[in-house]
Amino acid sequence: MFDIEAELKKLPKKPGVYIMHDKNDKIIYVGKAVVLRNRVRQYFRKNKKTKRIQNMVALVDHFEYIVCDNEAEALILECNLIKKNMPKFNVLLKDDKTYPYIKINIRAEYPDLYITRRRLNDGAKYFGPYANAGSAKEMIEFIKSRYKIRQCKSFKYKDRPCLNYHIKKCMAPCMGYVTKEEYRKQINEIVSILEGKTEELKKELEAEMLEASKKMDYEKAQELRDKIFAIERISQRQKVSNISENDIDVIGLARKDGEVCIEIFYVRNSKMIGRDNYIFKGLEDEEDREIISSFIKQYYMGKQILPNKIMVKEELEDKNAIEMWLTEQANRKVEIKTPQKGEKLRFIEMAENNALITLQNKEKEKYNILAELKQVLALDKLPRKIECYDISNLSGTNMVAGMCVMQDGVIKKNLSRRFKIKYVLGQDDTKCMEEVVERRLRHSVTILNKDKQNGFGELPDVIFADGGITQIRATKQAIANINKEIEKKAKEENIEITEKDRVNIAVFGMVKNDKHQTRALMNEKREELEISETLLNTITMFQDAVHDTAIGYHKKLRDEEITKSVLDNIKGIGTVKKVELLRKYGSIENIAKASEEEIATLKGINLELAKEIKRQLNS
Repeated sequence: MFDIEAELKKLPKKPGVYIMHDKNDKIIYVGKAVVLRNRVRQYFRKNKKTKRIQNMVALVDHFEYIVCDNEAEALILECNLIKKNMPKFNVLLKDDKTYPYIKINIRAEYPDLYITRRRLNDGAKYFGPYANAGSAKEMIEFIKSRYKIRQCKSFKYKDRPCLNYHIKKCMAPCMGYVTKEEYRKQINEIVSILEGKTEELKKELEAEMLEASKKMDYEKAQELRDKIFAIERISQRQKVSNISENDIDVIGLARKDGEVCIEIFYVRNSKMIGRDNYIFKGLEDEEDREIISSFIKQYYMGKQILPNKIMVKEELEDKNAIEMWLTEQANRKVEIKTPQKGEKLRFIEMAENNALITLQNKEKEKYNILAELKQVLALDKLPRKIECYDISNLSGTNMVAGMCVMQDGVIKKNLSRRFKIKYVLGQDDTKCMEEVVERRLRHSVTILNKDKQNGFGELPDVIFADGGITQIRATKQAIANINKEIEKKAKEENIEITEKDRVNIAVFGMVKNDKHQTRALMNEKREELEISETLLNTITMFQDAVHDTAIGYHKKLRDEEITKSVLDNIKGIGTVKKVELLRKYGSIENIAKASEEEIATLKGINLELAKEIKRQLNS
C-alpha cells in the first residue's frame, strides 16, 4: 500500500516532474517543480489551495516523480506527459490543429502558390500562419483572380492550353505563351504582397498604368488598375495598429460566467495576419498567469514556426524556463515580454477586449439559437433543454439507440446516453424509437419512478428524432403511452392529476438529403421548417453527435460479440474465421440459420468444418 506521508519524505531536492494517480492508476495531474520536495509536499499540507486543486488532492491515491537535470528539461517532460495523458485536472488545450501557410516554391520553373500545413526546409517561401484554412484559401483565390499564374497542381508542357487560358485566368506557360522572366515578375509581385511590401510595388504598377494609358493600351491599363485595387484591399485587411514589432504573438485573456477565453493575434512584418481563440471552463479559481503559462507550454509544443516574441499581460512564474525551451526549439532567441506602457500594452489590451467579445458573442449566439428555435418551432417558451434520438443496427442485429442533449444552446456530451433495444424483435426502427423514448421519459415522471434513481434529469422541452414523419409519429406514440401509464397509475393510487402532470413535449424530425446531409427540421404535419444557416449548422452538429453516439455503441457491441462468442469453443475457428463469419452473417443466430454449403463458401472453411459449426450452434 502506498504511504503518502512516507513517500513525501523520500522526495529529492532536485528539479523534476511529478505525476498524480487516482485509485484506478489513472493519471489525473502532471506538474513540474524546481525543487520536487517543496512543491509536492505543498499539496498535502494545510494551506490555501484553489478548489480545483483541492478536488484533485482528494482523489490522489499515489504519486510518482521523474528527476531532471534542470527546470527547462522538466518543462519539456511536463508538456509531453500532459499531451500524451490529457490529465483531468491540468489546464488542457484540447486542440491539435496545425495552422495553414501559403507556400510558393520559388525554385520551380513556373511556381504556383497553395496551402500547406507543413513548413519544410526546402528553399520555398512560406507565408503565415493563418488563423484558419478559410482565410488562407481566400487570400490565394483573391491573388489568383488578379494574377494569371498557373492553376494546375503539377506543371507539364502540353500540346494545347487548358480552359483557364481561354477564360483569361492563366497565361499558359505550359504552351510557352509567356516567358520565364514575365512569369517570374508576377511571382515577385505576389511575394511582395504576401510580405506586406506593397508601397513600392504600388508605385511601380501606377507608373506602368500611366505608361499604358499614354500608349492607349487601355486593356493593360485596366488590368494594372485592378491589381492596384487588389493590393490596397489586401494591405488594408492586413494592417493593424502601428506596432513596431515584426514577428510577434500577442496573448490576451478574458473571463465571463465561469469561462476563460484566450485570444492570440499573429503579427508578421508589422501586419496582423490572423487571430485565433480558445475557450476553457472550470478555471474560476486559477490565476491568469497560471492559465497563460499552461497555455503557452501546450500551444507552442512541437510548433515548427515560432515568433520572435510572445507578449503577455503579467510576468510568468516560469518565464525563464519557457524562454529557454522555446529558444532551443526555434534555434534562435524567443522572448516573453510583459510591456508596462505604450503601444505594446495597448495591443495586449486589444487582444483582451477581443477575448471578452468572443465570450459575449458566444452567449449571444446561444441565445439567438434558442430564440430562433422558439420562433421556428412556434413554442411558448425558449427550448432550454432539447433531446435528440437515433437508432442504429446492422441487418437487424445489435439494435441500439443514442440520445444526446442540447442545454441552453450547447451540446452536452456528458449528458448523452446509450440504449440497448430490449423488446423489439427484428429490424423495426420505428418501434425501436418508440421503446427508447418511452423508457427514457419514464425515468423523469415522478409518479412512475418513485424511489428510483433518475439519471436523466428533467423532461426536455423538445425532442428531435433523427428521421422524418415515421420517427416523429413513433416519438409521439411513446409520449401517448407514458400519459396512459400516468393516468392508470393515478387511478390505481386514487391520485388526482392535472394537465401539468401529463407529458407534453413538442416533437420534430431532423431530415437528411440523399447525400446524408442535414436538410431541414420537420413538424408532425410533414412541413419542412425554414431555418437560418447558423441554426442548420447547429442542428447538423446535434444530429451528427447523436448519430456518432448510436453508431459508437453499436460498434462496441459488435466488437464485443467478435471478441467473445460461442464460436470460440469450436475447434478450427480462430479470430480471422470468426471475424469473417460475423462480418458476413451479422450475428450468431444468422450463422446458425445458414446452410452448411453456404458457410463452406467462406475462405478457409471446408464442408467438414461448416458441419461442425452448424452442429455446435444448433446443439
